[in-house]
Amino acid sequence: MADQKNITESESGVQGQYKTWFLDYASYVILERAVPAVEDGLKPVQRRILHAMKEMDDGRFNKVANIIGQSMQYHPHGDASIGDALVNMGQKELLIDTQGNWGDVRTGDDAAAPRYIEARLSKFALEVAFNAKTTEWQLSYDGRKQEPVTLPMKFPLLLVHGAEGIAVGLSTKILPHNFIEVCEAAIKYLRGKKFELLPDFLTGGMMDATSYTEGKRGGKIRVRAAIEEVDKKTLIIKNIPYGITASTLMDSIVKANDQGKIKIKKVTDAIAKNVEIIIELAAGISPDITIDALYAFTDCELSISPNACVIVDQKPRFLGVQELLKLSVDKTKDLLQRELEIKLSELEDKWHYTSLEKIFFEEKIYKELEKKHETWEKVIAAIDKAFAPFKNQLKREIAREDILKLTEKPVRRIYKLDIDELNDQIKNIEADIKQVKYDLNNLTDFSVAYFENLLKKYGKGRERKTEIKLFDTIQAKQVAIANTKLYINRSEGFIGTGLKKDEFLADCSEFDDIIAFTKRGIMKVIKVADKTFIGKDILHAAVFMKNDERTTYNMIYSDGDSGTSYAKRFNVTGVTRDKEYDLTKGNDKSKVQYLSVNANGEAEVVKITLSPNCSARIKEFDFYFETLDIKGRSSMGNQVTKYPVRTVKFKEKGTATLAGRKLWFDNVYGRLNGDGKGILLGSFEAEDKILVIYKDGSYELTDLELTQRFEPDKILLLEKFNPEKIITAVYADVDKKQYFVKRFKIETTSLHNKFFFIKEDKNIVLETITTTQDPVLYFEKGRGAQIQKIKYKIGKNIEVTGWKSVGTRFEDYSKSVKMHWVDNNTNTQQTLFE
Repeated sequence: MADQKNITESESGVQGQYKTWFLDYASYVILERAVPAVEDGLKPVQRRILHAMKEMDDGRFNKVANIIGQSMQYHPHGDASIGDALVNMGQKELLIDTQGNWGDVRTGDDAAAPRYIEARLSKFALEVAFNAKTTEWQLSYDGRKQEPVTLPMKFPLLLVHGAEGIAVGLSTKILPHNFIEVCEAAIKYLRGKKFELLPDFLTGGMMDATSYTEGKRGGKIRVRAAIEEVDKKTLIIKNIPYGITASTLMDSIVKANDQGKIKIKKVTDAIAKNVEIIIELAAGISPDITIDALYAFTDCELSISPNACVIVDQKPRFLGVQELLKLSVDKTKDLLQRELEIKLSELEDKWHYTSLEKIFFEEKIYKELEKKHETWEKVIAAIDKAFAPFKNQLKREIAREDILKLTEKPVRRIYKLDIDELNDQIKNIEADIKQVKYDLNNLTDFSVAYFENLLKKYGKGRERKTEIKLFDTIQAKQVAIANTKLYINRSEGFIGTGLKKDEFLADCSEFDDIIAFTKRGIMKVIKVADKTFIGKDILHAAVFMKNDERTTYNMIYSDGDSGTSYAKRFNVTGVTRDKEYDLTKGNDKSKVQYLSVNANGEAEVVKITLSPNCSARIKEFDFYFETLDIKGRSSMGNQVTKYPVRTVKFKEKGTATLAGRKLWFDNVYGRLNGDGKGILLGSFEAEDKILVIYKDGSYELTDLELTQRFEPDKILLLEKFNPEKIITAVYADVDKKQYFVKRFKIETTSLHNKFFFIKEDKNIVLETITTTQDPVLYFEKGRGAQIQKIKYKIGKNIEVTGWKSVGTRFEDYSKSVKMHWVDNNTNTQQTLFE
């Protein structure tokens, strides 16, 4: 029985260990490895590295190999983890000054071996991260050394550095923020003002932080590389999105090209001091569509999900960046208060001893040392008694240690100059005490001044590198290259990419949908696939454009039940994929006699021939589709004839029955659209063009393609092109100190080519432009009471000349000039982009 009891107790102990070991391991990884502490924003390995570097600090650089060795006294893990953490901190260029090849976060190049590179603490780190008097200490893992529990970090380091780590059951991902913006946000918080913080990355790029939600779980940001169009055949990538390197970015571009999602000739790595990845396009490929495709199919655009988890009171907590900043600033304020209190205590001690020293010599109390006393204790007592008349001049009791310290000073002849020097010291100490007490009473102002000082000393060169923008959503279907060939077997009713022996239908992409119509009157929309059955006798199939309200289908069918023929016109905007839609009255014997597809709602004329055996008096007549309204696809249609139809043949092309397409310009995203977003440009026919006038003094004519990309901050005017409209421009020649005005018409016709209508010169600046019919320029110059307001009737006094002409002088140049246009006929001011 005893043996059985021992076995049971043993099993219980093992089971208990299994229950606790995993929890112990998880807690260790969370608290000691992966997640930073909120107090100093550091993981344990980072804290131990900085502490080791402080011990080694003498102002000179140290070999990284030596720093790793010093850190291993505190960190119970291998040298590789210490070296990686040190390089990571060094690449962030804040706490550590580096020397040698430390790698490149843009290219992914590794740092040189630890024996070849050097580091030291930066002046910033020495100022904000260390103070032995306010540091809480603990024994190192082997009990031989003292190490800090947390560093007394007087700065929201976690927000500037960022952090990333994977623990057991949770992870953390805090994105880095801008040094200057963090300091400014800290100042705003201390002053009780609202603030906002958004990430900033050393790699630059662009960022849409619409869904950032303060870096909390569930939020996300989108980051993009900046892609510029050098010419119609070349693109250049000038920075790398956060979280990847140039090599992985280039690999993703090559992979997308190999998969046929984009078409490029070559990708070249031209990275030196600045990032430059050159992309040469294949012949006939649009650079605008390629830019969109790069964002859609490669790592040129990434989505990053932050997850701000930190250790607070030995527990992991999920916080937002605003709460993190508040906690860090409050901690900084507490540390500043503790430092001031310590300083005040030290100053008061110094004042007390200096005052004692002054009395000791000024009142010749030191002569007690020359008298013959029986014991040393009596000497101390005699000196203490001699101080009795002067104790009311002091702020605290005289301790035995104070007297012993005085007796250790060498006794020599005291001059008045020495007493005066002590008086000066006391005055200076009293002034310092007064200032420290003032700072303690005005701790918020002192903290604000502290952050302002950090900003002044260390903010230079730390301006924001990542541009904050709103990104449009790129539909992969719209920018995908048509790299797949689609085939059709009309009689058998199959469509697919694998039917290579059958009729070629069209080029398409893997993202496309296909719409098909059969002789029976069935319509179906399917995904591009290897082989899909639609139904026998396919009449028409094409790539389907969802929400297309302009493409109109004209159809005549005969009802299988009554034999009556009906005509209908309809659009197909939205459908359920793979569902069969019956476009007839539903009888299985119904059949389509005529079907046409019209991109702009054209309504043709057809010739209908009836069966020669029918009783109809007129057996041949014309039918005009323009007599029908465009209705839904499920409508029955209008009766054409109750007699059996022999043939329906196309006779005459019709005109478009739809109004011109309305287009808007979204000046946030720089896109044309038909969805009513932005500024209405007007109603457009297929042959119409758009005029774009840029701030650099050039113009461009473009087509109506919605995939075009514009940069609103570079545009002065964008509108529907009218070749008869006169353009009026005012530009400044800074060298000649002169304003010029010119009026001209657009004489060129080529699309997507820029033409400069003023001289290309950095000292020639386009000031304003208008296309109003009879423009009047309101011109203000001067300042204060000296402002002159002048009205120029430009339209009536300046002749129209060629677009290459210099123009007419009309005013002296001045930086303080303001001007705007008014149409003299309508008395309305033009506001688009001006």
